[in-house]
Amino acid sequence: MVIEVWAPRAHRVRLRRGSGGEDVELQRQEGGWWRADVELFDGDEYGFVLDDSDAVRPDPRSRRQPRGVHDLSAYFDPSAFEWTDASWTGRQLAGGLIYELHLGTFTPEGTLDGAIGKLDHLVELGVTHVELLPVNGFNGVWNWGYDGVLWNTVHEAYGGPAAYQRFVDAAHAAGLAVLQDVVHNHLGPSGNYLPEFGPYLRQASRNTWGLSVNLDEPAVRRHILDSALMWMRDYHVDGLRLDAVHALKDDSPVHILQELAEASDALSAHVRRPLTLVAESDLNDPKLILPREAGGYGLTAQWSDDWHHSVHVALTGETTGYYEDFAALDALPKTWSQGFFHDGTYSSFRGRDHGHPVPHQVPAWRLVTFAQDHDQIGNRATGDRLSATLSFERLAVAAVLTLTAPGTPMLFMGEEWGASTPWQFFTSHPEPELGEATAKGRIEEFSRMGWDPATVPDPQNPATFERSKLRWDEASDGDHARLLALYRSIARLRRERPELTDPSFASLGAEAVDVTGGRVFRLRRGGLLVLVNLGAEPVRFEGTGEILLATDAATAVVDGALVLPRDSAAVVEAPAVG
Repeated sequence: MVIEVWAPRAHRVRLRRGSGGEDVELQRQEGGWWRADVELFDGDEYGFVLDDSDAVRPDPRSRRQPRGVHDLSAYFDPSAFEWTDASWTGRQLAGGLIYELHLGTFTPEGTLDGAIGKLDHLVELGVTHVELLPVNGFNGVWNWGYDGVLWNTVHEAYGGPAAYQRFVDAAHAAGLAVLQDVVHNHLGPSGNYLPEFGPYLRQASRNTWGLSVNLDEPAVRRHILDSALMWMRDYHVDGLRLDAVHALKDDSPVHILQELAEASDALSAHVRRPLTLVAESDLNDPKLILPREAGGYGLTAQWSDDWHHSVHVALTGETTGYYEDFAALDALPKTWSQGFFHDGTYSSFRGRDHGHPVPHQVPAWRLVTFAQDHDQIGNRATGDRLSATLSFERLAVAAVLTLTAPGTPMLFMGEEWGASTPWQFFTSHPEPELGEATAKGRIEEFSRMGWDPATVPDPQNPATFERSKLRWDEASDGDHARLLALYRSIARLRRERPELTDPSFASLGAEAVDVTGGRVFRLRRGGLLVLVNLGAEPVRFEGTGEILLATDAATAVVDGALVLPRDSAAVVEAPAVG
């Protein structure tokens, strides 16, 4: 087989086998590439030696790192797996329900095989797409996954690439599509040897997490595209969640996101199943999801943080930091009916106008909407979920808002039963100095925001990771079980009523009023109304039809009007016109 590596900074490249065999000299090719014919079998360990150094570096395109990101790579042949999903035709995102999970804390085992055992739970919940937080190699044992350095690997503690194939195959057998979260905007602080091979990073350009990825280099762009396509082709993944695409600085005539969309569409045509690309973006710019013929990049969907912020403020009353703007009375109605709250309006958090309107010809399902996700929970000082502070009644309202929203709804693992466990920021950097700097930085950040340093969990403490694991036993107990039953009921209603998956913005309407103790919302989806009372007293809604679902059994029609108790929600038929 041909082994190749892009190493324009090297004057000599050798492949070193882990078994102690003789080094193989690679031959220089055009464009900074090095190649050699080498015989490797599944599990054979190897690495690259650059110039006259004796240090061995992992393969930048490694698929497996048995002993971590600092050690030798192991050859992995993805074609050896016997797939059973030949009849799998995929799932389109429209009408879907995404479930975001972190493998290390989703089950007690913290592995891909452990997660297979919970797929039936997701099916019963009504999930269509399972979204895995990053699985590629990072230094240490547990981590959120956003400190990865080898984009093609599967973290060994999760089970490695063979377990990943088993998981995807099992998900397809259960009727579930798999979305993989990938990070192409930066590389982690430990185990990143790519700059020794070539200019993978821009030395004069930084983003929130470090040096920017060098998208001026064709080989780096190729590295991103090849890695992305690998997941969908070799591992049968149904799509990717693209982390923080606003940090991809690209001045090329064709943006890397458009290149990726075009390549994904081509692969989709070949494998004859839909492939989904979902962008996390801070830009509020519909260009990402507009078709290429309309001047867009042609991605499938993008996250809407504005929806999260609007719902969070309505439910909790929290208005500090970036939540300040969303205290406005029209925040939730506007995001419901128009997609973004900031669509060219002034953002006080940013100190400038922000965002662009969503053209109403864009299907509403192209916006992924959620009341909780890994960032919005984990980036809080104590990693507290809504369940830490909200009553069962308000958690039930959150369920209704999430699963009846015009976008594609997404749940974060455990949300469906109001998990009592937090989801905190955790790391396991083996380097003492890096671990200490991470912990110190976290504590200082929240101390500046007024938090007592003693209350901020140490991300390096193993207990922080252990606290973040779901407790599955509580899902069948008390209010947890009641909430889970409600989520299942709303998801079923969403499948049964076409109004709840109608993609047209023209079918939407929304209004709100301030009342004692909170707000009241009257939200329309075609022939259905979603009514929400976050006030302190019952509220009458005139002119409503049949009650299809209510979070409070006391909801009733009295003298021709629907009376909605405090802290409750209902889905009802809209009154007939004429």
